[in-house]
Amino acid sequence: MTKYARHAIALSACLATQALFAAQSAASAFDAELLAIQQAWARANYETPAGDARVGAFDVLEQRAEKFAREHPGRAEALIWEGIIESSYAGAKGGLGALSLCKEAKGNLEAALELDPQALDGSAYTSLGTLYFKVPGFPLGFGDDAKAEKLLKKALELNPAGIDPNYFYAEYLVEQHRYQEALQYLDKAAEAPPRPGRESADRGRHGEIATLRQKVQAKLG
Repeated sequence: MTKYARHAIALSACLATQALFAAQSAASAFDAELLAIQQAWARANYETPAGDARVGAFDVLEQRAEKFAREHPGRAEALIWEGIIESSYAGAKGGLGALSLCKEAKGNLEAALELDPQALDGSAYTSLGTLYFKVPGFPLGFGDDAKAEKLLKKALELNPAGIDPNYFYAEYLVEQHRYQEALQYLDKAAEAPPRPGRESADRGRHGEIATLRQKVQAKLG
């Protein structure tokens, strides 16, 4: 092997190592920002008082999530969290003005499903299904209970033990007055494994599980 060939091989190896390091650094930065957005969502949703303060928190967070998704156009996870935040922002804002946010969330979640339907254990299915049963139906909105159940069941196929798919399917079942079924999914949600780094979100969701369980038990007498 010539000296030139040895130098070429060494240079190639060096460039490959640099590319790998750069890719790992980019992935690490993406994951760190995704987790930071998730944690900020939990603070806005569970720790910020309802009203103007929560609306303001979600306004700021929605802009951050939109920028994050724009910077990572091929990543379904970023679109999912933009959609989740828009949905939560709509809930905090309320009224007919929230429908535009719901439509934006729907578009982002559908785009995420086109990129990677299994991203974040199928979270796009959970969030989109929840939108379909919470948004008013025609002519005001796009709500559709049949589509909601189909999407929520798909989420459960992908993440049968997850806290969110079980909780939101239980919430859907309560809306449908299917209280005994709802209790089964509330039990599964309560037993879901903890999510590292998302302790605040887990605490908040367990509070919602307990509240919904009380509602169901009151209905059942």
